[in-house]
Amino acid sequence: MNNEMPDIHAEELKKDPEFLANIERLEKECKEEQSIAKGYQLLDARLIIESPEDEINEIFTFIVNSAFDKLAENLTSGKSFDMSDAEDIATARAIYEHAIQRYSENDMKGAKEMFLVLNYTIDHAALKDAMMIHACAVMAGKSFEDFIESMVDMEGIDVNDPLAFFIQNFTQPTDILLTMFAKYVKQGEEELKVLDESKDQ
Repeated sequence: MNNEMPDIHAEELKKDPEFLANIERLEKECKEEQSIAKGYQLLDARLIIESPEDEINEIFTFIVNSAFDKLAENLTSGKSFDMSDAEDIATARAIYEHAIQRYSENDMKGAKEMFLVLNYTIDHAALKDAMMIHACAVMAGKSFEDFIESMVDMEGIDVNDPLAFFIQNFTQPTDILLTMFAKYVKQGEEELKVLDESKDQ
């Protein structure tokens, strides 16, 4: 007797009226509410049923554009991302994933700026520090591969943590890394002063 769970086949889900209705509902709500969190749910559902690439890209573009709009609003109003709020987590995640992509494509300037802005806008001490470490690794000229291989502790990732999308486990304690990177931390803080000054106007 076979006790194993049957594999969920993409082909079966494509014909499942409930699953398809769920996708339609998410599509509608995500646009109406401009919800990035629902955008990610929709992206996951579309990836499961192996939707055409242009449909996947469209959702991805929506997620990234909406996240940067929200970031711009937050910077203007001096608001932070509340990391206990699903929508704020999804927004910060989209910016972070974009920053990681820039880093992996060797766009050091773009990656550094985004990690610094995340450090500035995330209201969560451990994540703030983690984003500063990302920015410092970029400033120190570490390649993305080197960063992942030599600095990131992949074993320490807790998949059940809603913040698991953000790398925050390193091969050395965060405070030690921040001390080692002290000159880059100072440099990063100098760059962020510009944001502080614009907020005070």
